[in-house]
Amino acid sequence: MQHFTNEKENMVTEAINGAILASGGKLTRLDGYPHIRVVVRSDWDKSKVALVSGGGSGHEPAHAGFVGKGMLTAAVCGDVFASPSVDAVLAGILAVTGPAGCLLIVKNYTGDRLNFGLAAERARAFGHKVSMVIVDDDVALPDLPQARGVAGTLFVHKIAGAMAENGANLEACTLAAERVVSSTRSIGMSLDTCTVPGSLKENRIPHGMAELGLGIHGEAGVEQVASNGAKDAIDKMSEKLADDMPNTPHAALINNLGGASCLEMAILTNSLLNSGIGQHVRHVVGPGAMMTALDMHGFSISLLELTNGDEELLAQTVDVSAWPGTNVVRQSAVLPLPDGLSPIRAPASAHDETKACLTACCQILIESEADLNALDAKSGDGDTGSTLATASRALIDAMDSLPLADHTQLYRAIGLELSQTMGGSSGVLLAIFFAAAGDASSSGLPMKDALRRGLDRMRKVGGANPGDRTMVDALLPALEGLDTDMPRAAAAARKGANYTASLTSAKAGRASYINAEQLEGHVDPGAEAVARLFEHLARIDE
Repeated sequence: MQHFTNEKENMVTEAINGAILASGGKLTRLDGYPHIRVVVRSDWDKSKVALVSGGGSGHEPAHAGFVGKGMLTAAVCGDVFASPSVDAVLAGILAVTGPAGCLLIVKNYTGDRLNFGLAAERARAFGHKVSMVIVDDDVALPDLPQARGVAGTLFVHKIAGAMAENGANLEACTLAAERVVSSTRSIGMSLDTCTVPGSLKENRIPHGMAELGLGIHGEAGVEQVASNGAKDAIDKMSEKLADDMPNTPHAALINNLGGASCLEMAILTNSLLNSGIGQHVRHVVGPGAMMTALDMHGFSISLLELTNGDEELLAQTVDVSAWPGTNVVRQSAVLPLPDGLSPIRAPASAHDETKACLTACCQILIESEADLNALDAKSGDGDTGSTLATASRALIDAMDSLPLADHTQLYRAIGLELSQTMGGSSGVLLAIFFAAAGDASSSGLPMKDALRRGLDRMRKVGGANPGDRTMVDALLPALEGLDTDMPRAAAAARKGANYTASLTSAKAGRASYINAEQLEGHVDPGAEAVARLFEHLARIDE
């Protein structure tokens, strides 16, 4: 996999420099590149307890992104997925520790424990007060003698950081950090492993599977499970998190491991907060990328049992770039639609033949979803099939409320339904098509002429003409073919759709933004949908 990096040996230093330059002067660093890479608060005066954390890089924005007022005083950065050296940790401790002392927050990995632990001993030999807490929040592998430290570490940063900012002494900060560690549980899931720049990727997770409980360095998890969507993922993780989980208020930290989209993270958040353990979540942090594993396409959930004023400490304002804030989980009142968006609908009426025909047409579009998306991916954003299928499902659901026995009102009702349920330009254009057809029908025109009036109106508004590589290339000849019979109309629609594959440019629609090489040989998805519908109608007509 390609990365936007420069020389491998300079990745970490360049990333640190970028974070510092973008901090507005809030961050600085110690001298000592490339062996000593320590990011420090620029405003630090050593008057309070210092908090130092860190570890291997590759987990950005952790840990430098959490340096600032209210959280970390310094972050010590190692190479990608490698602990920093003893000297680097010691440099960080010595640079920020004053009479109030220093708390080291260390994730439970051998290299981190050893290097931070030895640095602490050396700092104490210099006369500094230093304590250390080990974070072992991962519950994925309960039989391990040493549980891993993962994103729950950020709860420790936040609560101990708030206490230190409020003037608590080293002993109080340490006791609070230890309590938070013991009250935090985390687990992750991913659809793929991460890609370390300059190294071969381990492709151990098959397509259609997800790995439950893998570590933030790509370490193997507890098991590979079938990937069946967000709700299923949350359910599987909840089984692990719920073991010995008290039925008391919790905070949840929803962490993107680096490669999940914002859309996925929002869906996962909804699934979590509506799950069995979601009923105990009172506060939420995220969703967001806070402790990542490079580009890993996964996420993690960390739960903290709330006690001893934790809610106030979590909510306390910080001045760091990567903390997304803590929000109370509550249902918002749903506002009614504005006037004008709830139009008067024609009374429902039954007509079995019309209902069967419409339902069958909708089923054709639903079954064609994947094929049409694949075609659209060649010339657009790959969603034509999904857009049509979504509208078709909505139309089926609304079938019994439609005026099926009155075709004039039915055209208008279909147009109204599409305007509400079908997104994108296609939804607007088809809504215009059916609304105009309804108007034409009300003036006494027969079906085929009413539909042509609808197409004329759609073309006028949308600007598409024959040869522009749109659904018009199939729909216009199909409606003209209705003068003869439905099989002739279907043949004309298919010919028009196939013709779009020979067109190397588009003058309307999203395909008009695509170069000729990508279009050549591919049927327009809208035209293909029209052709499939008319071919189905022709089979019924026979």
